[in-house]
Amino acid sequence: MTSSDRRVPSGRGGFVHPGFWLAAAYLATAMAAGLSLDGPIATLIATIVFIGGGMPHGAYDIALLARTGRLGRHGLALAVGGYVGIAVAMAVMWVVSPLVALVLFVAVASVHFGEDWTMIDEPLLKVAAGTAIIAAPAIGHPTEVARLFVAMVGGPGGETVARSLIAVAPVALLVTIVGISDAWRNGAREWAAATAVAILGLVIAPPVAGFALFFVFLHSPRHLADARITLGGVSQRRWLATGAALSVAAIGAWVVFATSLGRSLPADLTAQAFQLLATVAVPHLAFSKWIERRLARGDCELCPT
Repeated sequence: MTSSDRRVPSGRGGFVHPGFWLAAAYLATAMAAGLSLDGPIATLIATIVFIGGGMPHGAYDIALLARTGRLGRHGLALAVGGYVGIAVAMAVMWVVSPLVALVLFVAVASVHFGEDWTMIDEPLLKVAAGTAIIAAPAIGHPTEVARLFVAMVGGPGGETVARSLIAVAPVALLVTIVGISDAWRNGAREWAAATAVAILGLVIAPPVAGFALFFVFLHSPRHLADARITLGGVSQRRWLATGAALSVAAIGAWVVFATSLGRSLPADLTAQAFQLLATVAVPHLAFSKWIERRLARGDCELCPT
């Protein structure tokens, strides 16, 4: 495989995996057929999909740290310790201050999802576009989103956060529409169309199903493709084993953490799944930005050329 074969489409758009269109077609067909996608079983399936399918895209952070910087063993150990420490601190926050944890999660998710918008140069506009991903379900399903947030924080503060998202949603969605239009004009038409479909799915489909469509089939493949380029010398077997092993380790650690706390965390598995996602999202965002800066400076020892 040559470097040109490994290149991810970049510039004024983004990478769209073919699986996105299949998943979107399935979701649209299921809704048109009147299948219940917000019942307990359907919600559990969607939860498993977004955890199992979305977690791996952050599982390569440690491998990227080792590959992209001249850290040495001591430096790498410190970096890994910092990564794990941030995740542990976020997990503890769900117990001692869940409302703060939820607000932090929304903020981090808005920044992280905004990074997909390469067609927007202004950082605040990127954040607004990323916020639209969180706010869109709150517009279409305010009661369900409020219920989920209340379960995550264990109190009415979650409903306040949901109402706040509804308040900022018009501006966030307007920025998103501008971004989609800009991407279309600049030739990234598949990305523009996919993003429009994903936003529509987040508004119309039940919140967990709509989020699974976006997170697993549009957002995650883009970052996996970027990581695959940087780790181009890694064999397919090792690539798959790394993603699976670290994802299972993160989920297993959360299960142990949640089990040991008993009633301190919500009984709702979907609420816990989003808490887990938030726990790994904070270090993922922090270290992915650091990795990007080191790559931009050329601090990459073994990256493919």
